[in-house]
Amino acid sequence: MTAMPARQIPAAATPAAELDAADRRLINRLQDGLPLVEAPYAAVAAELDLSEGELLYRLERLLETGVLSRFGPMYHAERLGGGLTLAALAVPEDDFERICAAVNAFPEVAHNYRREHRLNMWFVLATETPKRIGEVIAEIEATTGLPVFNMPKQEEFHVRLHLPV
Repeated sequence: MTAMPARQIPAAATPAAELDAADRRLINRLQDGLPLVEAPYAAVAAELDLSEGELLYRLERLLETGVLSRFGPMYHAERLGGGLTLAALAVPEDDFERICAAVNAFPEVAHNYRREHRLNMWFVLATETPKRIGEVIAEIEATTGLPVFNMPKQEEFHVRLHLPV
């Protein structure tokens, strides 16, 4: 199982993006996934009455402006036999960049978030086996010298956001 590339999401809020009806239709449509066809972007573009190039431009712009934080396939690690957990660290501010790089070097770190809280670095671990979660946590603790707070999922909720068009 390959984790998504880790990336730090800026703590500061970005200004509200201007979304037109086509952006809102695109966001709504992408929540249903891409079709398994030879040209999935072209197929979705045709559904939305856009060219494939315009759809790709809009998708890139939505990512660059922070409207979307990520885009790609979502795999349910646990259903594939893997492990998944949310974890956090309390990182000294003057050492944040070094610790961030150390945590992001682990391929099991799916994504990493900076937060304004005592526990200021949060990350998701996705591993090939549930047992590997504990091993990776121990490795991160050894590498960073900081305790990792493991917060495994207790219940799952699926929230969909559909924007008016």
